[in-house]
Amino acid sequence: MRNNLGLFLTKRCQLGPRREALVEVERGRRFSYAELEARSNRTANALRGLGVGPGDRVAILMMNSAEFVESYFAIAKLGAIMVPLNWRLTPDELEFILGDAGALLLLFGSEFDDCAAELQRRALPVKLWVRAKSREAGPGPGPSQDYDELTAAASDSLPEIGAEGDDDLFIMYTSGTTGLPKGVVHSHDTVIAASTTILMTADMRHNDRYLALLPLFHVGALTPLINCVHRGCATVILRAFDPSLIFPTIERERITTGLAVPAMLRFMLAAGNHEAHDHSMLRWLMSGAAPVPVPLIEQFAALGIEIHQVYGLTESCGPACLISPEEAIAKAGSTGPAFFHTEVRVVNDAGADVAEGEIGEVIVRAPHVMKGYWNRPDDTAETIRNGWLHTGDMASLDAEGFVYIQDRKKDMIISGGENVYPAEIENLLSGHPDVADVAAIGLPSEKWGESPAVIVVPRPGAKLDGDALLDYCQGKLARFKQPKQVEFVEEIPRNPTGKILKRLLRERFPGPAPE
Repeated sequence: MRNNLGLFLTKRCQLGPRREALVEVERGRRFSYAELEARSNRTANALRGLGVGPGDRVAILMMNSAEFVESYFAIAKLGAIMVPLNWRLTPDELEFILGDAGALLLLFGSEFDDCAAELQRRALPVKLWVRAKSREAGPGPGPSQDYDELTAAASDSLPEIGAEGDDDLFIMYTSGTTGLPKGVVHSHDTVIAASTTILMTADMRHNDRYLALLPLFHVGALTPLINCVHRGCATVILRAFDPSLIFPTIERERITTGLAVPAMLRFMLAAGNHEAHDHSMLRWLMSGAAPVPVPLIEQFAALGIEIHQVYGLTESCGPACLISPEEAIAKAGSTGPAFFHTEVRVVNDAGADVAEGEIGEVIVRAPHVMKGYWNRPDDTAETIRNGWLHTGDMASLDAEGFVYIQDRKKDMIISGGENVYPAEIENLLSGHPDVADVAAIGLPSEKWGESPAVIVVPRPGAKLDGDALLDYCQGKLARFKQPKQVEFVEEIPRNPTGKILKRLLRERFPGPAPE
């Protein structure tokens, strides 16, 4: 079989056409592997009829849905390149990504009509607009074509396969330390390698039913989707995270596994309905994107649910380290050793392995590491050196090689599982006429894990108001990136080279963040 991600769905359909493949909770839609394969083929043939071919970038702005899933496999079969878009971003932020990727087509859900209409008024490379209705809705904005009409008129036969192996599969944008997003490029090979190393490490079984809680524009949702097809499991999706629906869904759908970031785990317990619903089938939940507090692990253990802390990055297509079921409690706080087909080291600035207990940078080598950053060879060369992915994350190792994440070298803030880079906030507020200097840090948040805060030096004579600065960020940054607190100082501490000493700021402003 050719190493094309789309053919994974085709092969699974051949092996088990009547097995349940996908469940949409809110809309009550269920699809067998045969049905999902047919829908994917129709989508592929419809896109090909619009002129989409190998190498073309197809952006997706949709909530979790069957249309998102089938389009991913369809794009893969055609040899086009998917660009999943974070629907929390503003039109300004999306404009940059669409332009940087050179997207030919934007496939969007009708809940994003206003955003799509705004984007259509801008100078973008997008030539084709396809709209999927998630509910009863009127006509789409501008020149949009109807997804259902296009796919209904298309053949469900397997299209000509347009890519394989090292060919690009998707570009997933993450915020960079410069404040501009960088497109992480993964190929068919790297995604399949990521799925393989997860299945060889995690306890995933043929009849598992996986609950996908993260949005599909995240690698933490997209890679598990492939795991399920690879293993023959069913994927159960919510359009968006709703804590009140989690335990009822676990009971009704007989969920056995899933993944949730720590903030989601806290919201699940806070919903207060876990005792009212049978969750005895649920063996474990992976949790990553931020360290999982030990008390939270223990709370779920008391419910008979193992929390397996996972460490990974978009650049590694997800996997790097995973704690085993046997060690989840005994070594609570650790993210475990490396996945099966993955190497992880912790090194000092000279590139030498650190001693037990010492802190250094995590580096990763594996066949599932990204090809590089889209159109950014210098950033790629800086991040991948001698075959090793330099993560910028700081950690220590114990005597058995278990990794304990300590800090983030790049000062990234993780709020509710979303990455927030301080430089992006700093760049925006630096443009305010009354701001002389600014630094962004993360404050501990009971609700979100961390929330952004800004420390500001006003320009001489300016009368700055904290609420006015927060209002300034409205519409210019996605909501999860917007600072929740403003502090004013006379000077921001910097080292001799001008780098902000954020450690000192965190000590001075320890939080917690306002909720």
